[in-house]
Amino acid sequence: MNIINLQFPCKRKILKSLKSGDQVKINGILYMARDAAHKKMTEEYNESGKYPFDIKNQGIYYAGPAPAAPGRIIGPAGPTTSMRMDSFTPGLLDNGLALMIGKGNRSESVIESIKKNGCVYLAATGGVAALISKSIKRQEIIAYEELGAEALRKIYIEDFPAIVIIDCDGNNLYESGKKEFRKTENNNA
Repeated sequence: MNIINLQFPCKRKILKSLKSGDQVKINGILYMARDAAHKKMTEEYNESGKYPFDIKNQGIYYAGPAPAAPGRIIGPAGPTTSMRMDSFTPGLLDNGLALMIGKGNRSESVIESIKKNGCVYLAATGGVAALISKSIKRQEIIAYEELGAEALRKIYIEDFPAIVIIDCDGNNLYESGKKEFRKTENNNA
């Protein structure tokens, strides 16, 4: 299988070419935030009409890194469960966010918003947080420092591995994968 190199931020037409099941390596800039930062971003937007960064065509990685070891840029930074952000996600997508990376399935309202806005949802492999952190070459806290590990960060990444779970058309690898498994299981019975 070919691995698609993705430079981020990127244009929507590139995201629309991605299909559920595609493997990607991402280079460029992403933002890192978990549920506490998403709550604060939403509150800030509701009060001021602005987010702490221009979210148009940007991507968010759902993670909160562990403390960095001496000489390291960042500590282990594995993905967190994406459903924690589901109540905030449609608003972010409606306002320009293009890509999300986490782990686990998404709600129907998020899937509908992904389709409506031409976005994609990717998964990073859980359990390999130390390896994922090697893809993060620089990081800076840009908002909500008081949240510690859950502060909003800007990260600069190289060859960050992920897989497209939900594409712009709403095709969901978690669903199609189950169907394929059952089909194979029935053929082998």
